[in-house]
Amino acid sequence: MPEDKKTLLDLYRTMVTVRQFETLAGEHFAAGEIPGFIHLSIGQEGSSTGVCSTLRPDDYLTTTHRGHGHMIAKGADLNRMVAELFGKKDGYCKGKGGSMHIADFSLGILGANGVVAGGPPIICGAGLSIKYRKTDQVAVCFFGDGASNRGPVHEAMNMASIWKLPIIFCVESNCWASTTPSTYSCSVPELAVRAKGYGMPGVTVDGNDVLAVREAAAEAVARARAGEGPTFLENKTYRIRGHFEGDPQKYRTQEEVEKRFGENDPIDRFEKLLTKKKILTKKISGEIWDEVKSKLDAALEFAEQSPYPKPEEALEDLYVNP
Repeated sequence: MPEDKKTLLDLYRTMVTVRQFETLAGEHFAAGEIPGFIHLSIGQEGSSTGVCSTLRPDDYLTTTHRGHGHMIAKGADLNRMVAELFGKKDGYCKGKGGSMHIADFSLGILGANGVVAGGPPIICGAGLSIKYRKTDQVAVCFFGDGASNRGPVHEAMNMASIWKLPIIFCVESNCWASTTPSTYSCSVPELAVRAKGYGMPGVTVDGNDVLAVREAAAEAVARARAGEGPTFLENKTYRIRGHFEGDPQKYRTQEEVEKRFGENDPIDRFEKLLTKKKILTKKISGEIWDEVKSKLDAALEFAEQSPYPKPEEALEDLYVNP
């Protein structure tokens, strides 16, 4: 799809924001300042940015334990995200959810989910809500190649197809399900072919090419808004970091990681394209990286100044009264 200069630079800025956020999170987790576990999406910025750039604020989204990038690309507040990672009261979930359970209903973000394949059934509920209310919203569900082999994904795809729900099932095929390679765990090299069994289109794209992802996602979103039902989108990418921060990664070599990242860094690839088009210069790129760093520095300060929730608040917010 043809893109103007502002749109292209906005895509680049979002990718840089995701990369810097994840880098900051990794550094502070390593310093022992972030409780619990975190799972970073460094190297997958093209997928999150490309898909979410096609969505409206009122569209729905569910994400995974590796969900920071999806949330940022959907427009989540950096201050509240950083505060939540640090377990602070001003975080999205008042410091009680942490990295794997951030949500922002005001942006249609129905939550990250620590349960592998936990999002697809939830997104079916959102899709059914859209159909009942007769709006033109869409709902996107992110999950990984490991989750693609679990029953809830297939049940949700079947249900979405039967009812023609406005859903995009987006699998980020990053080659590893924890310590298991997708070459072993998946029956087919391209997961999108499974869509045919559920009567929906299946599309496989280079997940590290943000414009290819954006184009495929835009087609799926347009189809959903028109009432034509769900689409299965497979973004092929690579998980640069371990399954979780601190993962010893004995199941693969560092040489493999460096080779895959060096050849396929989505930000580096997009930088080269924008430079070739004379849209991005070193000066503009530097300004964007500095701008993002300033925002994250401010978010870090916000988190540091935010108080921890009180012990007696632990059992609050468990239920919502009608």
